[in-house]
Amino acid sequence: MDTPLELPSRIDALPEYVDYADKGCSLYPSCLSCQLPRCRYDDPGGAAAMLRTGRDASILRLARQDGVTVDGLAQMFGLSRRTIFRVLRHARD
Repeated sequence: MDTPLELPSRIDALPEYVDYADKGCSLYPSCLSCQLPRCRYDDPGGAAAMLRTGRDASILRLARQDGVTVDGLAQMFGLSRRTIFRVLRHARD
């Protein structure tokens, strides 16, 4: 008898018909327990870009509302003064 031909996997196949191993990534051991809003591999810049977005929003809020100085922000976030200035300039532009 002939062996049945294997069909190529479809990109839109139902999950129960796809051989998938949830191995996670370097941040989370499982994709199902991931706390990121999108997959780090689907976002340009990866996880670092997603985490920077939240960090930058916090820097802007502290600078504008609470009046924290550049030196204070740099110390608080463990960043250089130059990085703080870049975040503030990027928000201004």
